[in-house]
Amino acid sequence: MDFKTALIVGAGNGLSASIARLFSENGMTIGLAAQNTEKLTPLCDQIKAQAFQCDASQQNEVEQLFADFDNRLGSPDVVVYNPSYRTQGSLVDLKPADVERTLAVTAFGGFLVGQQAVKRMLEKGHGAVLFTGASASVKGYALSAPFAMGKFALRGLAQSMARELAPKNIHVAHFIIDGSIASHHRPQPEDKPDSFLEPDAIAQTYLNTLMQHRSAWTWEIELRPWVERF
Repeated sequence: MDFKTALIVGAGNGLSASIARLFSENGMTIGLAAQNTEKLTPLCDQIKAQAFQCDASQQNEVEQLFADFDNRLGSPDVVVYNPSYRTQGSLVDLKPADVERTLAVTAFGGFLVGQQAVKRMLEKGHGAVLFTGASASVKGYALSAPFAMGKFALRGLAQSMARELAPKNIHVAHFIIDGSIASHHRPQPEDKPDSFLEPDAIAQTYLNTLMQHRSAWTWEIELRPWVERF
């Protein structure tokens, strides 16, 4: 497929920045959506991307995001959903409002963004929607029930979408990032090199999956460093 435009929702300075740079290097025009767009200025300047303000958990803001993207860059060929919100604590101490926010950002926002993306991709006859998952997509950890709830739901959404939309030439894929991602604030440990996932390496897998021939599409892939247990 010829992917010309990509929208990355939940953009920041980590994994989404690596994805944006790599997609740009491969000829795509990039739109970056986040609640705080000021942090995106250096990346936008670097790759000539455009920034869009959006809270992905709010229907009206998601609809406005896609309308603005359509007007400024044209309908997106690729949409990446990367927002995350986490609240932790013992089950009896969790605040319901915090749990609700976790579910809204992690899962409901994925539905809102996916729905708007697919409406446009069905009209064009092709497209791709990529969801970022986590270890919590397949295993719930103690003191982290809300995040597991959200990521399990996002995985279910991706699986259902993939089965519905693959026959319509829309590639839906879910990426389980099973481990910590390296960053400026969290460098690789000297005693265990490459024990954190490098964001540029993850981004390369996103691109590889995006470029798969449709006769052999992947709907889900797990990525983990060599020290991470299954």
